Amino acid sequence: MRQSSGNWSWSEILSRLTDKEVGELVADWLPWARPDQAPDQLWTRRWQHWLILGGRGAGKTRAGAEWVKAKVEGRDWTGAPARRIALIGASLDEMRAVMVEGVSGLLAVHDDDMRPGYEPSKRLITWPNGAVAQIFSGEDPDSLRGPQFDTAWCDELAKWRYPQASWDMLQFGLRLGSPQVAITTTPRPLELIKRMIGDPALVVSRAETWRNEGNLATEFIAEMKRRYLGTKLGRQELDAEVIADDPDALFRRDWIEAERVAEAPELQRIVVAIDPPAGKGPGGNACGIIAAGLGSDSRAYVVDDATVTGKSPAQWAARAVAIYHARKADRIVAEVNQGGAMVEAVLREVDATVAYRAVSASRGKRARAEPVAALYEQGRVSHVGSFPALEDEMCSWHGDGEASPDRLDALVWALTELMLGPKRAEPRVWLL
Repeated sequence: MRQSSGNWSWSEILSRLTDKEVGELVADWLPWARPDQAPDQLWTRRWQHWLILGGRGAGKTRAGAEWVKAKVEGRDWTGAPARRIALIGASLDEMRAVMVEGVSGLLAVHDDDMRPGYEPSKRLITWPNGAVAQIFSGEDPDSLRGPQFDTAWCDELAKWRYPQASWDMLQFGLRLGSPQVAITTTPRPLELIKRMIGDPALVVSRAETWRNEGNLATEFIAEMKRRYLGTKLGRQELDAEVIADDPDALFRRDWIEAERVAEAPELQRIVVAIDPPAGKGPGGNACGIIAAGLGSDSRAYVVDDATVTGKSPAQWAARAVAIYHARKADRIVAEVNQGGAMVEAVLREVDATVAYRAVSASRGKRARAEPVAALYEQGRVSHVGSFPALEDEMCSWHGDGEASPDRLDALVWALTELMLGPKRAEPRVWLL
């Protein structure tokens, strides 16, 4: 049966195909891909970098995995199969869970004939035709020193701990063949991403979450629209927009970017600050956990955001104590307005020896945060690497009356202890 346009109907086309041909058609990505997942520029001009900005669940991981598959099979404009590939995620755990073993990851998009072997202990993926991919984390730029590649897939670049340093190290390694890189990320207003978007040499595609609605739960779509449609967070996380700094926010990104460093100097004091959750269980707020130190240059260095969500008091206490020991910190400080004596009690259950001080909020959140914002404006605070969730919270928060900024609250307590409280001579004493 033909349609009135004279074209064969899909049902008639499928009925004439063998089972093998139907399987091959379904497995062929390009006929089904949206234009943002395989833009025309990929095939019509020479390019080196492709930036895919996508909302949550928009299908950017599938696009990245299918592109790597096509490169390995030699199905792109170069005609030369990829042989040495770098796969870089925000962390090794996320890289494995999303890029490799995820429902849209590399193992899922290959059929049996070309499915690669995965060796987690060696961080290697090997294809039957000899192509090899090495696995890296944006938390460790130096791991990219030495290896060389002709292809790279970078996932969630905006979440990398060291985005600029890791990106730079990758560029030095792209020295084989006609190197190409695909970057799949939900955008954040990082300087690196802003420069990429403004670079005419890059191929840039963008996809809102709603474009992939047919593959997402109806309840998820409805809830995202109800909660976040039209909000700044929704525009970033769902509509894939790069949101400019909020002029009414207490902190500014350019203050953070100007003083960001890759490593901290030797620190004279280190504190771990806790902002306990107001609620309990998964429905409660996050427990803000921030570690910061004071350098010999009298500047503060933020070294960890270990914030956890939906954890029991015993779990977030264990997390804070682990950071305390890992950093060889001098003290844990915790706000006790919400938890009172319970905060110290759960910490002592984990480790009775931790040095601890309770702090109480006698002023509003904005009044407490303003002196800390002044430290940033004066260039007296450096972030060691990138803390995307913390920095998003800082640069979108106006003041009292908003939802509790858990990470920011913990940051304020840490920097107040180090930079704004009474001067204390507290030499480190470690019992061996």
